[in-house]
Amino acid sequence: MPAAMPWRSLNPNQKTSMLSTVPMTLDQIVEETRQLTREQVAELVERLAEDLHASDPETDAAWKTEVDRRVAEIQSGQVQGIPLEQSFARIRKIAGL
Repeated sequence: MPAAMPWRSLNPNQKTSMLSTVPMTLDQIVEETRQLTREQVAELVERLAEDLHASDPETDAAWKTEVDRRVAEIQSGQVQGIPLEQSFARIRKIAGL
């Protein structure tokens, strides 16, 4: 059973005088979002995605260092890149496609 959430209308045009604590299912949340404009849904998705993909500065710095190292290896000729089609062919072989 999906986790219930406190109910509150997501529709900014709906006036509520107090916040109800009736549990809200994921399906109810989806139905509520259908009352929003496309722009509001886009903003909601963007804000949720930011929370989902949030990382800490230390991890971001480590990834930047790694990417910079790999780019330098390719640019110096120390490492040879693999053509995209060749990579896809290898993936298809591994996946049995």
